[in-house]
Amino acid sequence: MTPQIDIRDVPPRAAWALEQAGVHPLLARLYAARGIRSADELDDGLTRLLPPSAMAGTDAAARLLADTLDAGGHIVVVADYDCDGATACAVALRGLAMLGAQPGTLHYVVPDRAIHGYGLTPTIVDLALQHQPALLVTVDNGIAGHAGVDRAHELGIRVLVTDHHLPAVDAHGEPTLPDADVIVNPNQPACTFESKAIAGVGGMFYVLLALRAELRQRGRFDAASQPRLDALLDLVALGTVADVVKLDANNRRLVAQGLKRIRAGRMQAGIAALFAAAGRDPQRASATDFGFSLGPRLNAAGRLADMTIGITCLLTDDPTQAAELARLLDSINRERREVEAGMREQAEVLLESLMPKGEPPAAVVLFDPEFHEGVVGIVAGRLKDRLHRPTFVFAAGSDGLLKGSGRSIPGFHLRDALDLVTKRHPGLLKRFGGHSMAAGCTIEADDFGTFAEALRSVAEEGLDAATLDHRLATDGPLDPRWFDASTVGLLDQQVWGQAFEAPLFADEVDVLRQRLVGERHLKLSVRLHGQVRDAIWFGQIEPVGERVRLAYRLSLDTWQGQMRVQMLVVAAS
Repeated sequence: MTPQIDIRDVPPRAAWALEQAGVHPLLARLYAARGIRSADELDDGLTRLLPPSAMAGTDAAARLLADTLDAGGHIVVVADYDCDGATACAVALRGLAMLGAQPGTLHYVVPDRAIHGYGLTPTIVDLALQHQPALLVTVDNGIAGHAGVDRAHELGIRVLVTDHHLPAVDAHGEPTLPDADVIVNPNQPACTFESKAIAGVGGMFYVLLALRAELRQRGRFDAASQPRLDALLDLVALGTVADVVKLDANNRRLVAQGLKRIRAGRMQAGIAALFAAAGRDPQRASATDFGFSLGPRLNAAGRLADMTIGITCLLTDDPTQAAELARLLDSINRERREVEAGMREQAEVLLESLMPKGEPPAAVVLFDPEFHEGVVGIVAGRLKDRLHRPTFVFAAGSDGLLKGSGRSIPGFHLRDALDLVTKRHPGLLKRFGGHSMAAGCTIEADDFGTFAEALRSVAEEGLDAATLDHRLATDGPLDPRWFDASTVGLLDQQVWGQAFEAPLFADEVDVLRQRLVGERHLKLSVRLHGQVRDAIWFGQIEPVGERVRLAYRLSLDTWQGQMRVQMLVVAAS
């Protein structure tokens, strides 16, 4: 669907105040349009982070971990198979080692997507038994692990849940929590932590900060000699951006600190190797690198192979091993792209039957026996972006059940929609969970039609014309004086992401020439403000008119040793 190109409002007083405080004029305008009112809000220093004590459960978690460390008990981290879970696992293991865990007492297990399902299940607890754990620590999962916690307690194992997902609710709509020894999750009831959008890796980092404070109180070290946990912020930044959580002020500070360390050459061997495998320069690292280069390579392992490859890459201190693993992850990611391309072609065929008049239904739900379980979320996201409709894509799991992953649009809370579906159709969803913009569920194969109709019904009730109207927020025209390489560098140094979107400009242009390159991308030569500019629109094969309004980002293109500024087009009207 062709979006309507809008221009964000820029509060003039806020922009003026930022500029008067020394902020670059272009950045002042961009920040003001994103809700920044004073330069003080742009302070990304570590001292401006929300304190660990503000997150419910961190003090109790610190005492539980400290007691386990003092006793020399084995700790098993229960990871997840996405980038947030992998980085959170690496942060947990590296941090606990820094804080005094005895050699040989730290271990981890990660679910196999096809065998164990998601989260803290009884089968994962049984898998962890090989390490004789005294304590299980979940990262990026566990808030829905009622049965897994119960199984651990049956075996005499304590459980610390660190998560950021929404808890399940009962028939009355009340949140239900597993009976864990301690739960750290800003989205659990009664937690007043301001950054509800913190990623799983950020939550684990906060637990480590609390543990360090607890160990200081126990006399293990003082403030001058305590371990520098900020050395883990490259991992925190990667996991935060890759999980596409809202970049509120606290998350932006975590990401900014991680980027500063990477640009200065202070990073884990695995992070450096992933930059090399992706062909990116860590000295010019940006949040975009996390979201579109490093994150997908780690995620590919969890989608098509085994996330232990990714976690090992993040844990090793051997540059040679890290490079080998990063190259393997790069290869798996190329395979993922091929699988995704095939699935998208199949999805387009299925869509024809759902869109006889070219108009998509209120919610799109697709399944094909050939779909790959590990890639359904990516395909759902691509279709959601194109159709501007909540989208669920299912694949058959090895247990015969259908595993679905969904992506939503602003104004439609996907996890709440699933909750309403299960209330109206008890027993239809075997498992479900997620966020407002992304969720997953498991159903019987025979129930696909029932689920599709049920979700469409909820979407028809919850989506109004304004929500379904695809509008693209831009920052309006770009002043010609900022159309240069230094501006691209300036913008790339900032932290952009979910709910704090990267700059997107909109200008009227005359199209001088256009042609397809690589059979899939539209290459344009346009006249903008009297200057001829290069532009490219990836994934666009239809030509545009002679006079169009383009929504675009700025990027640097290197060709035959020459660096040029080009427009990356995302829409036209």
